[in-house]
Order: sequence, then structure tokens, then C-alpha cells
Amino acid sequence: MEKIHAAFRSEGLVRSRDGRLLAGVCSGLGRKLGIDPWPARLLFFLVLLLLPGSPIVVYPILWILMPMEEAGATNMYQAPPQTPIA
Repeated sequence: MEKIHAAFRSEGLVRSRDGRLLAGVCSGLGRKLGIDPWPARLLFFLVLLLLPGSPIVVYPILWILMPMEEAGATNMYQAPPQTPIA
């Protein structure tokens, strides 16, 4: 399983710690695609409607295969810290 997690991590496919509703799969996919979590969830749902396979099966598989992002990882949805102006 570590090889699979390493392969996903090297491709940038990790479950997000921020902006997640259930496991962070869709927000992680959205981060990989460069979009916000809600459009990623909608896109995930629409793709599953068009392709054979059920979200009840696909989502848990991705949940298992995608590793959780590292604790100190930067979040692209979070505003950068403000620096005081002197």
C-alpha cells in the first residue's frame, strides 16, 4: 500500500486536510486540477453519472488509495499570511 500512496503523492494526488466534507477526496482532486473544492465535487459527480461505476464504489476506493496530505503542507485555498507594513 505504501508504494501506491507514494505513487499518488508523487503525482500530487493527496486527500486534502482543509476544505473537505467527508474524506477530502474531491477537494484533493480539485487541488490537483487547480479548482476549488465545490466545483471539483460537482465535476466528480457529473463524471460518475457519465461513466459506468457508482460513487458508492469509486469514492471509497479513492479514499483508500489517496494518501492524506502532510501535516505542514501549504493549502492553495488559504490566504497567505499578511505582513505588517512598516
